[in-house]
Amino acid sequence: MRVFVTGASGWIGSALLPELVGAGHEVLGLARSDSSATAITATGAEVLRGDLKDPEVLRTGAGACDGVVHLAFDHDFTRFAASVQTDARVIETFGAALEGTGKPLVIASGTPALPGHVATERNEPAPGSPASGRDATARQTVAMAARGVRPSVVRLPRTVHGDGDHHGFIARLIATARVKGVSGYVGDGTGRWPAVHVRDAARLFRLALEQAPAGSVLHAVADEGVPVHDIAAAIGRHLGLPTSSAPAEDFGFLGRILAVDQPASSALTRELLGWHPTGPGLLEDMDQGHYFA
Repeated sequence: MRVFVTGASGWIGSALLPELVGAGHEVLGLARSDSSATAITATGAEVLRGDLKDPEVLRTGAGACDGVVHLAFDHDFTRFAASVQTDARVIETFGAALEGTGKPLVIASGTPALPGHVATERNEPAPGSPASGRDATARQTVAMAARGVRPSVVRLPRTVHGDGDHHGFIARLIATARVKGVSGYVGDGTGRWPAVHVRDAARLFRLALEQAPAGSVLHAVADEGVPVHDIAAAIGRHLGLPTSSAPAEDFGFLGRILAVDQPASSALTRELLGWHPTGPGLLEDMDQGHYFA
């Protein structure tokens, strides 16, 4: 299969491209810079220069391929609503390009936050939760099954971890702890975060592309819920800092996310696609030390 990938040089894309190439697929990766193009070609993939703001480039990429994996998203949380709107336009462009072809369109979204409950693939995010902003685009994607597209949504947990994760939430928590001199958590620290290793997430995107029935909602979850207190304790242990509760304001935009209990299950995904995570869990991965190098 020839696959068009946005976000091809990003954190998950950098794991997905070798996964796809290793499985025998040809890959066309979207690149907006020379450095991104270099990273993409290093995996054995081809490059299409452009960005998400150019619908003609997106149509060209989708039209030249047998399927699309859309990973790119602007994670600037100071303008999150604008990022969601851009994402919706991109997804509609892909839907129109693939309409009537039966080709797969796989997009990334977020697992729901249902405090006190373990969210499943059948749940929708609670209003105002960290994942609710992208839920509309996920529903937009699933609805394309009626237009002759084979869409699926891969919901990612709060943390997609691994060696090389320099900008995710764990890296941000470590940076905050270094500045504050204490490894903090919000409230009593019992709120739970789901997590997955980046290689396991990449494999699920490949399986979704190859096998997922039209309209599938999938969860890339290995750890159902790691208490944020345990995450803070691991950070404190590696940095030689005390661990304590701290005001949500100390963490910027991340404080609101830290305060929400948001465990999630992937049982239905595992049954549907035979996906079984093999990478280290979040705390085990943190204890390998690469986050603190």
